[in-house]
Amino acid sequence: MVGAQARVSSSLRRAAARAFSSSTSPFFRGIHVFQCPDVVGIVAKLSECIASKGGNIHCVDVFVPENKRIFYSRSEFSFDPSRWPRHVLESDFQKLAKHFGAERSIVRVPDLDLRYKIAVLASKQDHCLVDLLHRWQDQRLPVDINCIISNHPRAPNTHVIRFLERHGIPFHCLPTGPGKKREEEILELVEDTDFLVLARYMQILSGGFLQAYGKDIINIHHGLLPSFKGGNPSRQAFEAGVKLIGATSHFVTEELDAGPIIEQMVERVSHKDNLTSFVMKSENLEKQCLSQAIKSYCELRVIPYESRKTVVF
Repeated sequence: MVGAQARVSSSLRRAAARAFSSSTSPFFRGIHVFQCPDVVGIVAKLSECIASKGGNIHCVDVFVPENKRIFYSRSEFSFDPSRWPRHVLESDFQKLAKHFGAERSIVRVPDLDLRYKIAVLASKQDHCLVDLLHRWQDQRLPVDINCIISNHPRAPNTHVIRFLERHGIPFHCLPTGPGKKREEEILELVEDTDFLVLARYMQILSGGFLQAYGKDIINIHHGLLPSFKGGNPSRQAFEAGVKLIGATSHFVTEELDAGPIIEQMVERVSHKDNLTSFVMKSENLEKQCLSQAIKSYCELRVIPYESRKTVVF
């Protein structure tokens, strides 16, 4: 009951903050992502659509591949919802999408729309999970966490469990083993989510699971692959004397660790690093890379491009 009250209280605080923001300024921020065949006049029509309703464009990013006539754009604009109600805004952009035969036209108004609902899957290592929880607590990630799922138990007095209980976030321990992936149970738990985050979840999700879930899944792994596979890759890389380490966040596909890349980060290491500092640098990169990938995804900065690439505005 205490946990549930904490979640309600947190939601009320966020709503109050949005109400205060809207009371001091009549304008809201909108984000629009567009993908369609490239023709003359798309930017002009998008601008006209926003300006005709009193909106003001703050930023526009456009990408057209060199050898393909495909138009990608992301626009940020401010608007007065009393002049341009949310449902009318959606309808106006849909008319543009129909006019240009768009494959993708997505509108998001962060202060009016519901936050993305996610579930986080983790295994033994907690560094990415703990980082996400604290960023969520500080409202640096525009998501609501429905639950945490792990194939390893956590003791009742651990930092993670105390944090989850304090904020009313359910924790589900589903131990796995040979021939026992628990995917049907996971699917039931994540049914009401918008996307999943694998925060160092060391289990391979099957093609059947990916198809049944049918939504995006974001993964993180260290940048030591493919050179250092198997157990304790950080020690392997340290003993090999590598000079550059990194982390990669990507969408999950049936091909292991080969989905479209969302974010990558690197850092130099040297002979001055011991194993402890080496591992710490590697884990910090993983935390930063994963959180940035989630933030970019929620801000509609990530657009699938071709079969194995992404446009990241």
